[in-house]
Amino acid sequence: MSVKNNFAFLSILLFCTQFLMAQLSVEKLIRGQILSDSIPIEGVNITNTSSKIISFSDHYGNFSILLKEGQILSFSATNYEPFRKFINKQEFSLGTIVINIMPLSIELKEVIINSHPEITAENMGIIPQNQIKLTAAERKLYTATSGTDKILNYFSGRTKMLKKELGIEKKEVLMHKLEFLFEDKYYIESLKIPEDQIKGFQYYCVEESDFANALNAKNKTMCMFLITGLASNYNKNRMSDEIRK
Repeated sequence: MSVKNNFAFLSILLFCTQFLMAQLSVEKLIRGQILSDSIPIEGVNITNTSSKIISFSDHYGNFSILLKEGQILSFSATNYEPFRKFINKQEFSLGTIVINIMPLSIELKEVIINSHPEITAENMGIIPQNQIKLTAAERKLYTATSGTDKILNYFSGRTKMLKKELGIEKKEVLMHKLEFLFEDKYYIESLKIPEDQIKGFQYYCVEESDFANALNAKNKTMCMFLITGLASNYNKNRMSDEIRK
C-alpha cells in the first residue's frame, strides 16, 4: 500500500472516530415512566450515574432527565428494589423508556408456637390474609360493594358511578403507557394521523380490547401490528366525517 493510500485510510479512520465520539457526546432529554405491576410509581429517585443529575417521578410515574447514549440511570425508592438501567442506542434515539421496578421483598418468618406450624402471622390476624394491592378507585369500589351499605350503594347509583371511575382510571393508565410507546412523528408520518388528532386517536386505540391487552402485556410488536389496522379504520371514519360535513 502506497504512502498516499495509507494517508487516505488514516484520514477516513480519524473522521469515523471523531464522528462516533461526537455521537456519543450528544446529550438530550429522555422521557420515561416507572411502573410496578402496571401501576405508576410516584416519588422514585432517578440519578444519572455519570453526570449526577437527579430527577423524580410524578403522580403518573412520569419523569424526564438529561443523559447521553450509553450512560446508566439508577432508580431508587422506599419499599422498592434498587434498579439500574443502561441506555442503549435504540432507546436513546427513541427518547422514551418504560421502567418496571419490583417491590422490596420482606421475608416474614413463620411463627411457631408449641410446635404447631399451622399457627402463622396471617391466621393470628397480625397481617391480613391474601393481601391484594389496590388502586384508589379499586379501593373505593371494594368498600362500596363489600360493606354493610352495599345494597344502598347499588340502588343509589354509587356503585355504578365508582365502576365508571375505575374504568376511567384504567383508561388513564393505558393512555400514559401509550404516550411513551410512540413518538408523535410515528403517528404523523407512518400512521397518517393529523397532529391535532393524535390524542383522540390514542383514546380510540385504548378503547379496543385487544390493543389494551397488548399494551398491558408490554408487547410492543403486537401493539405496532394492531395500531396499523386501528389507524386505517380511524382514518376511514375521519374521511367519511369530513365528506359528510
